Amino acid sequence: MTTSTITLNNGVEIPAIGLGVFQTPPEETVAAVATALRTGYRHIDTAAAYGNEKEVGQGIRESGVPREDIFIESKVWISDYGYDETLHAFEKSAAKLGVEQIDLFILHQALPSAFDKTIAAYKALEQLLADGKVRAIGVSNFMPEHLTPLLEQTDVVPAVNQIELHPYFQQKELVALHRKHGITTQAWSPIGGITSYRESAKRSFDEPVILTIGEKYGKSAAQVMLRWHIQNGVQVIPKSTKAHRIAENFDGFDFELTADEVAEINALDTGVRGGPEPDVITLENFGKPIPEA
Repeated sequence: MTTSTITLNNGVEIPAIGLGVFQTPPEETVAAVATALRTGYRHIDTAAAYGNEKEVGQGIRESGVPREDIFIESKVWISDYGYDETLHAFEKSAAKLGVEQIDLFILHQALPSAFDKTIAAYKALEQLLADGKVRAIGVSNFMPEHLTPLLEQTDVVPAVNQIELHPYFQQKELVALHRKHGITTQAWSPIGGITSYRESAKRSFDEPVILTIGEKYGKSAAQVMLRWHIQNGVQVIPKSTKAHRIAENFDGFDFELTADEVAEINALDTGVRGGPEPDVITLENFGKPIPEA
């Protein structure tokens, strides 16, 4: 059976599955986080741009689970890129979360139109790591054309790259680059939720291959997809605000897919991205001020 943690390239361990809170309204975030932690989750993934870091912190405190047992991840938004700006972004996030140290702090997007700001922001992450304010650093939504120059211009290899990844969009070239450099692949929309709430030709939850595998094990489509990721060494952060879904997503460690079943799901890749194309991310289009704590 696959272990329930993944060791990052600096030796820090991250739970194999965490709770994501993207698009979770602040008023629902406290209960979702507390429920997840009481269910057994030990990793919560948030971001400055989500506008719910304060509620994540509140949910952690209300859960009754000790802070030292919880792996907290957050992200710097592009509006706070730049060396000093990113150092301050940490202070804002830490204050909202109510913690002194953030376990994993990452850049939310590459900023191709101002890549010097991206590099400066990452160098600030390196400083935060050296100062012990964070335990690991990384990036999100970086494509090979962003990751390669980052590796060339900085010292610390990212511990993770958090990317859109599900059976219909597998980014195999990028994942291979991660493996080459010892970067953990972290999947957002790991069960293809983006195929349900955005216009899509088909929904991963309705995929016959996945449903057939699920019937064999008595598992839902979501559980099969999460199991597929975990067996591929991918760290996953499914999101839900519903207690039964939160529990269901966490219940994927008592069965194992065969090599043929993994291969069947691998063959479902369509190459169609659900989220925005990384190169359209600019300060003009996506910049927004991140409030102080």
